[in-house]
Formats: sequence, structure tokens, C-alpha cells
Amino acid sequence: MEKTYSFDLSGKNTFRMKVSCRCFIEYDSIADLIDIDFEDLLRPVKHIGAGSNILFTEDFPGTILHSRIKFIERIKEEGDEVLVSVGAGVVFDDFCAWAAGEGLWGPENLSHIPGEVGASAVQNVGAYGVEAKDIIKTVFCYDTLEEEMTRFEASECGFGYRDSIFKHEGVKDRYIVTHIVFRLSKAPAPKLDYGHIREALGDKELSPAAIRETITAVRRDKLPEVTDLGSAGSFFKNPVVPEDIYNKVKAVVGGDVKVPAYFLEDGLVKIPAAFLIEQCGFKGRRSGNVAVWDKQPLVIVNATGRALPDEVITLENKIRVSVREKFGISLVPEVEHI
Repeated sequence: MEKTYSFDLSGKNTFRMKVSCRCFIEYDSIADLIDIDFEDLLRPVKHIGAGSNILFTEDFPGTILHSRIKFIERIKEEGDEVLVSVGAGVVFDDFCAWAAGEGLWGPENLSHIPGEVGASAVQNVGAYGVEAKDIIKTVFCYDTLEEEMTRFEASECGFGYRDSIFKHEGVKDRYIVTHIVFRLSKAPAPKLDYGHIREALGDKELSPAAIRETITAVRRDKLPEVTDLGSAGSFFKNPVVPEDIYNKVKAVVGGDVKVPAYFLEDGLVKIPAAFLIEQCGFKGRRSGNVAVWDKQPLVIVNATGRALPDEVITLENKIRVSVREKFGISLVPEVEHI
């Protein structure tokens, strides 16, 4: 376990905000985590993963924790089902690569999502018709209040669209994910009907590896690599609205423009936030050191590497105001502001 004071966080958040925290602690095992005296830590206390879904708005006045618990282990096989336990500090895409290499179905559509395994449950990450909740069986956590290990079955996690109980008051920051048991399968279960994946796959043989390769190529083509250009990935959630709001959007953009939409239950419609942002003229727009990515307007980038948090927030607010005024839809940030 390593503890550092006055720690520079610019390498611990993919937006590359040049901020610091008063104390930074990295631990390598559950035993190390349990040994931490949480009562003695500089407050407030925040646990982060790879820093890929956060925006530090200023220097953090307390303690930042980060897990280096890294393992991938098959723990049970029954028929086609394979249970795999994965440490919270494992890079999520490394887990996807491992599963594809083992010929196991489940996480292939989630390939190339930045972040770590622990955060996948907190955020319920999703892409191309699959969410983490679809393959999570059990989330193991350390309860910092009761000072004991505990577990949550998937049905207890309150999973929703980019949501879980771990993001809500009373639970948020109390439970630290240590490892997750995923339910994978040896039986083919391709999901190809979201985002033109079937078309992009072409004549490739259906396998987890082929789907992973295809989705990785698609994501690399339209999204900036966080290793090359600072960003926090998708900045806004895709809004879910009543059908009358969807009809209003169609009326605003006119009959010549097709409004992409995914029809859900109870008459609700999910509209890509990227489409709304582009219709408001923000695609590729730059403001100082920040910009809206020219290939995917759902992403705000640190265009020069020198962006300040206030610049990101100013552009975020301009986008939200414009979308609300034009379409009557309030965009909600997916990125956590700290």
C-alpha cells in the first residue's frame, strides 16, 4: 500500500485536469484495504477507478483511494455457464480481451470502454445493446461504515441506465468494490442489432474475439483515444423521453432529417444525445482549450491538454442550455463532477 501527500492527479483522470489531492492511497489487496483506518483519513474521502468517467472541478481537499486488486479467476463451471471472479483494479477492457481469448461470451460488446472493473458495476457501463448488469452475478464490497466485507447480488444493485445503488446517497462512497463475479457463457450469444455492428462484422466468423475486434475498430474510428487526447468518454446520458417529446424533436428538425431513436417500454423513447448536440451546431466546436469531438459530439475533449475545469463546465452548460431551448430536453451528465 502506498500513501502520498499533495499528490498530482493529472495522471489519474483521463480528462487530464491538472488538479491535486491532499492525500492519495493505492492498495494492492483486500487485506490492505481493510487495514486502512478510515476514521483517520483526511476528509472527504473518494474512491476512484481509472478516472475515465470523472471531472475534477478543483483540487480535492481530502483523500483519494485507488485499487490495485488485479486478478481474473474461473471459479465455477456448470454446463455452458462459467463464473469468473475479477479484481476491481483490473482494466475492464483487459477483462473483455481475456474473455474473448477464452472463447467466453458476455462482455465482447463492452470492449474498449475505458475504466476498471470495479467502476463497471458502479456505473453499469454499457454499449451496443449490452450493459454490465447483463453479465454481473455478484458484487463484493468493503463496507467502510461497518468495517466488514459484504456482497450484493445483481438483483440488489439497483441497476439502471448508467446507474446503480452505489451512486446514490447513503450508499455512495460507503461501499468500495473489491471484486466482481461475472456470469459468462460458452454458448454462442451474439448481440449484433445495435449500432450497425452486424454490418461492420461483415463475413467474419461469429465469435467473441471477432465481435470484440469489430467493436474495438468501430469505437477507435469515432472516439478519441484517452491516451492521446484527454476526455471522459461520453459526457452526457442519452435522454429517455415520452413519445410526444420525440415527436416534437422530429417536428423541430423537419421531415428531411431522420431522428434516430430506440423505442422502449411504457411509450418511452431513447434519443441519442449526440444527435441533439449535433443539431444544435456543437459538433467540432472549439472554445478555448476544450472542444466537442468532431466525430462524436457526445464527447468533450481537452483539445490542448491545458484545459481548466471551468472551461469544460462552461462548454457543458452551453450545450445543455442549447438543447433544452431547442428541443425541451434537459441533458444529464454521465460524467461525475468532483
